[in-house]
Amino acid sequence: MLERLREELWLLHLELPRNDLVKWTGGNVSGRDPETGYVVIKPSGVRYEALKPSDMVIMDLEGKLIEGALKPSSDTASHLYIYRQRPDVMGIVHTHSPYATAFAAVGKPIPVCLTAMADEFGGPIPVGGFALIGGEAIGKVVVDAIGTSCAVLLKQHGVFTIGASPTAAVKAAVMTEDVARTVWLAMQIGQVEVISADDVESLHHRYTHVYGQ
Repeated sequence: MLERLREELWLLHLELPRNDLVKWTGGNVSGRDPETGYVVIKPSGVRYEALKPSDMVIMDLEGKLIEGALKPSSDTASHLYIYRQRPDVMGIVHTHSPYATAFAAVGKPIPVCLTAMADEFGGPIPVGGFALIGGEAIGKVVVDAIGTSCAVLLKQHGVFTIGASPTAAVKAAVMTEDVARTVWLAMQIGQVEVISADDVESLHHRYTHVYGQ
């Protein structure tokens, strides 16, 4: 089932180590099929270079296994919770990318001090509370804390990003780490200056309505 979505997710998973967002078997990408509503997600504990499209696991929104020979990611319940609460979300990514996770480790949001942040996120990258892995708790923190952003940090854990497609969610994960690194470097030089709310709104509108083809 869903061969095209499985292949898309397989390719997107390869972008995570390629962009230094994950190590070994950590992290995952999921995508929701708009026709069936089924969710495709990475199997648990499989190294990225060993993944195949056929390894991807298909679930329904309530967690019933639809197709797949391997156990789904340990984050599956939280992914499914997010999808149930956010019908606009069609892709979710979880990483432990180092610079963004450094902010998460100390429970601090990433301030909107770069035009690239205003463009992509429309504001600071917020931080949610601490939650244990395995159930829906992480998903609840994501939904409660993410607001209008496409990315959120989980205290002492890592990063979750969402998007209108799996590709958009992966892009948000890449951009989250990119701006986190730049902001951290800037903080070693001095205090960063936050961009005004009006300018952030203007930049985000241009990026989402004018920029590109």
